[in-house]
Amino acid sequence: MIVSTSWRGKRFAVLGLARSGLATARALLGAGAQVTAWDAKDAVRSTFYPDPAAPGTLTLADPVEADLTGFAGVVVSPGVPINKHPIAARARAAGVPLIGDIELFAQARAELPAHKVVGITGTNGKSTTTALIHHILETAGIPARLGGNIGLPILGQEPLPEGGIYVLELSSYQIDLTQTLDCDVAVLLNITPDHLDRYDGFERYAASKAGLFEMQSKGHAAIIGIGDEASQAIAKQVSRAGRAEDLTRIAPGVCMDQSRWPALQGPHNAQNALAAIAACEALGVAQTVIEAGLRSFPGLPHRMERVATVNGVLFVNDSKATNPTSTAPALEAFDRIHWILGGLAKTDDLDACRPGFGHVVRAYTIGDATELFAGLLKDEFPVEESGTLSAAVKAAAARAQPGETVLLSPACASFDQFRDFEDRGAQFREAVGALR
Repeated sequence: MIVSTSWRGKRFAVLGLARSGLATARALLGAGAQVTAWDAKDAVRSTFYPDPAAPGTLTLADPVEADLTGFAGVVVSPGVPINKHPIAARARAAGVPLIGDIELFAQARAELPAHKVVGITGTNGKSTTTALIHHILETAGIPARLGGNIGLPILGQEPLPEGGIYVLELSSYQIDLTQTLDCDVAVLLNITPDHLDRYDGFERYAASKAGLFEMQSKGHAAIIGIGDEASQAIAKQVSRAGRAEDLTRIAPGVCMDQSRWPALQGPHNAQNALAAIAACEALGVAQTVIEAGLRSFPGLPHRMERVATVNGVLFVNDSKATNPTSTAPALEAFDRIHWILGGLAKTDDLDACRPGFGHVVRAYTIGDATELFAGLLKDEFPVEESGTLSAAVKAAAARAQPGETVLLSPACASFDQFRDFEDRGAQFREAVGALR
């Protein structure tokens, strides 16, 4: 567990006791803080039992209804919509900072053994890039921890020994709740419209991503993909701030031989790989080790995951593709595709996917967007309104020929029929397994 003596005796509120909130509350209590914790779900609250040996004190109470005067911070989980939740106004009225677990990690850094931090953000590709950087560092024999928006909550993990590197995937929500994280290496992959229900327009969403670089000191590496206008603007901001020497731009469309890297296929993974290479070079990792890491990287579940080959047909699980922009690269990574898509639509168009339409043999629509997406695609290629994932897998398997690919890349959120994208991907795996 990562703690800081600076929290001892101070009062904190923790709103949301899921994974990161639970780790946060335990870390604060372990440091001797006075914690007021709450979760809207009765079942979550009832199962939270702090360590009786922890020196801090716990009160279970809703911070929205508490007097926050004198609190050192209100820690909210990334899932709490601070643009709508009353906690934001309550904290502001009391003059108390609204923070997240990443900010607490930043505060604890001074007491940790000498280390470095890599922060990765972007609308798409950040999980793969984060995991790839972590994998390359481990290949190099460098102690590393994976955290943030991926893996285990960072405060719940053990501190690294001297010379270690923390590799953090950072969503815009997490950056919004962080004020002092000075990353030794900061990476921005791209910015496309997403999560706009949490922001007052696209510009505010892009500004959130820019915050990662605004927290950096001069001399720390800034690696930015410049494939979209918003990211280009942030690269210019970094350069104009007197940090031109810190900046590495990752241009789109760079030709690379990806055949050596089985888990990194498609143009989007070329960008992910280039960003990871630049980050590891900035950290002093040798080129031969970087190449070995790229070759041995296993990929991530639910992100263009090769599930099985059945009767000569490849089945690929890309359930993490929850918007059209994140689906687009998968359509360009394979030649003849039977495309399973649909769920809870975030947009009413699939324009971002259009460059890959020439690779699609047939589409199978599912979930809440079954009819919407069938209507959008019917003039492009044959479409079947399957309704459910199980039905779509059976139909695609029956039609696909050897050498073709059945691709689950939904371009939608999963919450209409599944617990989350991981549940959707797991059910896809099960449906494919049942074919054999």
